[in-house]
Amino acid sequence: MVREWLGFEADGEGDHWLLKVRKRGANTHWVAKQLGRLAQIHPRDVGFAGLKDRNAVTEQSFTLPVRSAVGSEWPGVTGEGFEVISAVRHRRKLKRGALRANDFEIVIREFSGDAAALAVRITAISARGVPNYFGPQRFGIEGGNLVRARRWFSGEIEVHDRFERGFAMSAARSAMFNAVLARRVNEGTWNRIQAGDVANLSGSNSVFAVDAVDETLTQRCNLLDIHPTGPMWGKEPTRAQGAIAALEQSIAAEHALLANGLERAGLETQRRALRLPVGDLKWTLAADQLNLSFRLSRGAFATAVLHELLANAFAQGGLVEQEEE
Repeated sequence: MVREWLGFEADGEGDHWLLKVRKRGANTHWVAKQLGRLAQIHPRDVGFAGLKDRNAVTEQSFTLPVRSAVGSEWPGVTGEGFEVISAVRHRRKLKRGALRANDFEIVIREFSGDAAALAVRITAISARGVPNYFGPQRFGIEGGNLVRARRWFSGEIEVHDRFERGFAMSAARSAMFNAVLARRVNEGTWNRIQAGDVANLSGSNSVFAVDAVDETLTQRCNLLDIHPTGPMWGKEPTRAQGAIAALEQSIAAEHALLANGLERAGLETQRRALRLPVGDLKWTLAADQLNLSFRLSRGAFATAVLHELLANAFAQGGLVEQEEE
């Protein structure tokens, strides 16, 4: 189960309904389209804060104008793969990214690992976080979004649909980020600030250049207050300097098709934290069933946590080979 945490409550008044929707077997865009169809409004008037996995049981929020064909009768409305749980008046349409975090509840059956070793690992992850990899779902079914990006950037195909273009570019950027992160993991610097890094202030989009590392920066990094970052590739040069810039440029050179394609697409270069703090990590183990719960910031993947917790490593997708613990 995945539950959105918006970080705010519905206003109780206004020109929109803030719906809480439970879904399974349906992606977010599909649900938004079905809600728009039921309300007899254009899909662009349906707001949501983030995308959720098709296969997981998820609870997420949508907004629709109050004046719609459904009126105030949203609770209990169902469709293919979704059910509306509640509806409260709200002043604003939800915008992408307008959430603080996601809460995960995960059940792992037939668990056969060492409980003592698991406890040690959970303690370590709570204290230091995990590598902030993009999960396999970022790349589409069997990596189809990344395949499409490569074919598009090589001139083999044209991609006209804006959603397909967006998914392809997102997969390409994510794959390059994963490759940079994998290199930093191999070097043991994914969770340590280095001279030349661009650091991220935890819980925000704020970043700053690190010319030199001092005791204060090291301590802030150890306390999960700041994190080193990697590039979400785009048209502008990397903001990193020195050896960090050289590392990122070497990844771009190894995967020039993706890098050049993203630069031509004109995307703004961004930075993403290499480390992911894991909040409120709890677990119980009964017989062979492991129950996990934790909170992750928006844009993070639970698979990154599971990869560090469990012996059966998952394929990171994109440019990174499957790793073994």
